[in-house]
Amino acid sequence: MGYRKLGVRSSHRNSMLRNMTTSLLLSGKIETTETRAKEVKRIADKMITLGKRGKSDLHAVRQALSYLTSEDVVMKKVFGEYAEKYAERKGGYTRIIKTRCRRGDASPMAILELVE
Repeated sequence: MGYRKLGVRSSHRNSMLRNMTTSLLLSGKIETTETRAKEVKRIADKMITLGKRGKSDLHAVRQALSYLTSEDVVMKKVFGEYAEKYAERKGGYTRIIKTRCRRGDASPMAILELVE
């Protein structure tokens, strides 16, 4: 199986992952469930890899703009700050830190953050 269904319909899942990825790249850290964090990690690493290709690669810019919900995040963070920060790194731009179980339904929670 190529992805996790996360217990929601496909349109909800796609918009949720887009919003969570945009939030992660904007703030650098989010708290969510472990399974959602694992899915967002895949996408966020791909977005940073697109950013490393540079602003001059128009196809990479358009791919990032088609997925992320904020143009400022794409141009300033992904193709600016993170492209320079991770220029020498080959991959693994994010980490998942398991934290606790959620009180309401006991689902395992995790912090997803960008590495330094």
